[in-house]
Amino acid sequence: MADDEKNFSAEEREAMKEAAADKRKSRSRAKKTPEEVRAEGVADLEAAVAKLPDESDRELSLALHALVTEVAPELMPRTYYGMPAWGKDGKVLCFFQPASKFKVRYGTFGFEPISNLDDGTMWPTAYALLDLSAANREVLTDRIRLAVS
Repeated sequence: MADDEKNFSAEEREAMKEAAADKRKSRSRAKKTPEEVRAEGVADLEAAVAKLPDESDRELSLALHALVTEVAPELMPRTYYGMPAWGKDGKVLCFFQPASKFKVRYGTFGFEPISNLDDGTMWPTAYALLDLSAANREVLTDRIRLAVS
């Protein structure tokens, strides 16, 4: 058995393969127009969502995509380790890790270091998420706006 098979779960190994595919796609998009990049990103995101085994994860992923698109239309939809994500300047700014992706009890909406979330010496960079209630939507709207500012 290879070392990586002992150290990483099947889900983690699959995510690494998806990350490599995401990287190859990013390189191929360098010569495309923003409209072409957006269209490909939406198609990739929707394909990743369609592969999710859990209906609630699919619904939550699409609801988050709608929210991010509404709040920060300048962010480019894409995938990140095979998960729905949104980027800026070719880098991932925020992403959704569906619960079914790693067989855990809740999904996570997270932000990468390019996000402008700094607040003193400590601030949240991820949120456990079971549904997109009005209250959750309000919190994430504020965080997304701050992240892209």
